[in-house]
Amino acid sequence: MYGGIEWLNSLGSLGMKLGLENISELLSKLGNPQNSFRSVHVAGSDGKGSTCAMIYSSLRAAGISAGSYTSPHIVSVNERISVNGNNISDEDLESILNIVRTAAEEMRTEGNECTFFEVMTAAAFLYFAEMNAEYAVLETGLGGRFDATNVVIPEISAITNISLEHTSILGNTIEKIAFEKAGIIKKGIPVVTANTGNALNTIGKISREKGSELIFADVSKIKNVNVTDRRTSMEYSGKRYEIGIPGRCQAENAIVAIEVLRRMGIAEEHIEKGISDVKWPGRMEHIGHIIVDVTHTASGALALSKDIETMYGKVVLVIGMLNDKKAIEISENLSRIASDIVVTQPDSERAFPAKELEKIMKGFSSNVHFADNIGEAMDIAERIRNGKRILITGSLFMAGDLKKWLRRI
Repeated sequence: MYGGIEWLNSLGSLGMKLGLENISELLSKLGNPQNSFRSVHVAGSDGKGSTCAMIYSSLRAAGISAGSYTSPHIVSVNERISVNGNNISDEDLESILNIVRTAAEEMRTEGNECTFFEVMTAAAFLYFAEMNAEYAVLETGLGGRFDATNVVIPEISAITNISLEHTSILGNTIEKIAFEKAGIIKKGIPVVTANTGNALNTIGKISREKGSELIFADVSKIKNVNVTDRRTSMEYSGKRYEIGIPGRCQAENAIVAIEVLRRMGIAEEHIEKGISDVKWPGRMEHIGHIIVDVTHTASGALALSKDIETMYGKVVLVIGMLNDKKAIEISENLSRIASDIVVTQPDSERAFPAKELEKIMKGFSSNVHFADNIGEAMDIAERIRNGKRILITGSLFMAGDLKKWLRRI
């Protein structure tokens, strides 16, 4: 019989299953560990991982024992579960998974198969309970209403920027997607958002129905944003903040985190330190002359292109994406900052075919190159960059492929 981590990886073939029945039964068999800690629950299309990282960092700055559960990972599945700044070790993950496996196998004999994400969620909750975490910061995996993380009753919820994504699952309008994301709002539990327009209208309607206080993080109060290759700085409501992640979009993520933390009663000095100290890989991450960003939505690609253009002008773009993304819009937004484009695909069964992406990109640029994999793509990019920086983006899987490739060379 193979070990817990091998068993976990075998569950990937089961795909995705939206709904709370399985995870609720699994957690019940494990003694409902989610009831042993308080939580902050974050949903959204763009920036939810960065926002979680800022909240998590600030709780630790305040001396609070805190856990973090995010997804997906870049290189190692251990990245998804962290307590007090440390990712779960292989040994602890193996031990926790073996406990979860016993309960999941019992469910399987009853005809209920658990998915990879359900098992990971249960493992995270069990680990937080065992580590006596006071708080856990939880990022939804997909949507919100039927996401496995949505079994918690949090202290506070947050909904980051909503854009068109996963439209075949969540709906093809902003209102439909906002409805799914706002499914994390619980009766009487406050919710923070910086969304405007139709997304805000939908969130507001649901918060009123649930009797939940809606706290609006006002983007118009952000002033004097400055981005360097390592950090972002801004003024918000007259106070200056340093953010440990580069990118103009991080200012909006930060004000959501700030309003969450203020509502939780975290001292301003700890908020400032947490946001300044935060680290979040794959967000305009610099590795020498290479920039890695996990942007995967049209709005994220637009924000990234503006930052890159301001800081560096033209770059060599290496891009690949998954097949559920808005390939045309993402390609258009990123092509305008590229002197050359190297098209490839991430190492994933869900990869958007590189040949199809090549056709799309040729509609926006005359300098498009094709590569079968990340290694070939980087060889081409290095050969043609002529002193320019290389930007790798389009998917979190692309970031993972790059980091694995860098370890091999």
